[in-house]
Amino acid sequence: MSAPKSTTTGLKKRENAILDLLKKGLERKCFDTVLIPVKVPAGDSYVWVLAQDNSLLDDASPLPPVMPVHGAKAISSVMRRGKGRKRIATVMRPCEISATIELSKLGQVELDNVFLISIDCPGVLPLSDYLENPKKGGDAFEKVFKQWGNGSVRPICQVCHRFSMPTGASDIHIGMLEAGERDIFIISNSPKGEAILKELDISPKKEIGSWKDKVKEITEERKNKRKNLQEELKPGVVGLDRLLDTFSKCINCHNCMRVCPVCYCRQCYFDSDKLKHPYEDYLFRAEMSGGLRFLPDTLLFHLGRMAHMSLSCVSCGSCEDACPLKIPVSQIFGLVADETQKLFDYIPGRKTDEPVPMATYKEEELKEVED
Repeated sequence: MSAPKSTTTGLKKRENAILDLLKKGLERKCFDTVLIPVKVPAGDSYVWVLAQDNSLLDDASPLPPVMPVHGAKAISSVMRRGKGRKRIATVMRPCEISATIELSKLGQVELDNVFLISIDCPGVLPLSDYLENPKKGGDAFEKVFKQWGNGSVRPICQVCHRFSMPTGASDIHIGMLEAGERDIFIISNSPKGEAILKELDISPKKEIGSWKDKVKEITEERKNKRKNLQEELKPGVVGLDRLLDTFSKCINCHNCMRVCPVCYCRQCYFDSDKLKHPYEDYLFRAEMSGGLRFLPDTLLFHLGRMAHMSLSCVSCGSCEDACPLKIPVSQIFGLVADETQKLFDYIPGRKTDEPVPMATYKEEELKEVED
C-alpha cells in the first residue's frame, strides 16, 4: 500500500499512516471502536484506551516506546466475559498478539468480534529508564526504530526473533521494514483481514519480497544472538542450586506474575491460603533444615510459574521490567520456554486452532524422553 504523503519522518510518519487507516475504519463502520495505547496528559506514559471518537486517536501511538501494560492483558479485561455486539480493532506488537491468541485458547478472551492488527516491532525501552526522562526516552526510541532494535531496548527484545508476523494469527499485519517511501506494508493474514481491507478499498501490495527478505535476515541474526545469550546465561542458572542463588534476591512481590499476560489464574496458588501454614509447620521446617527463610517458598513460586506457563510464554519481557531487584526473569523464562516449546513443537500464537499442550491430554506422549 502507498501510504498518504506526510511532512513528518521516521517513526511518527509510520504511526500517522496507521492512525489514518484506523480513522478511516471507524468512519466507514468497519469496526465500532479501537483499542490502542494513548499518551497520558502528563506525557510520561501510555494507557490502553477504547476509542470510538477519531479525535482520541490523535494522541494514540500504535508503537509506543514502553509497555506499561501488556496488550493481551488489556484485551482480556475487555473480552473476558464473552463477546459483545461491538466490533473492536486493536493494534498490538507480535508478542501481544501471540499472548492474546494463547488466552483465547484458554478461554480467557473471546475473539469473534475482535480484529487483531499486528505490527513490526523493534522492541520497547525498559519502563524505569523511560520514566527517568520521558523526553530523552522518546528520542532514544526514535534511534531504536532507525537502527531496528539495536540500542537501549529491553534485553529480551534485543534477541526477539518473533518481532514480525508475516503469516501469524493476526488478521492484518503492518510491515515497516524496507517500506521506503510507501511508509508501511499492509498484509492480510485472514479472511477477516481481507474483508476489512475490502471495505476500506485497500488492495494489499503483492510486491513485499524486500520486506520478507529483511524479516528473514533479522530473524536469523536474532536467533543467533538469542542462542549466544542463553549460552552465557546457562552456567549461572541451570540447576536448583544456581536457580536458588539467582532468585535469592527475590522479595516475593509477585510483580512478575501480576504483569505476565499468560499467567491468567484469577487466584494464584502462591497467593492463596494453601500456603499460609500454622506456625507449628514453620517451626518444624526450620527444625528440619536448621533455619527457614521468610517469606518461604520463593524458588517454588518461580518453578511453579515456569511449569505453568512456559509453553505459552511469548518472551515479552514484562516480568523482568516489573522486577524491582532487576532479576533477569524474562531471560531465564525465555531459556526454559525455548526448551519446552521445542520439545512439543509448539509456538505460542502460531495458530488460533492449535491446542495448548499443557491443556491437552495424550495417552502416548514424550516416549522419546522417558528414562
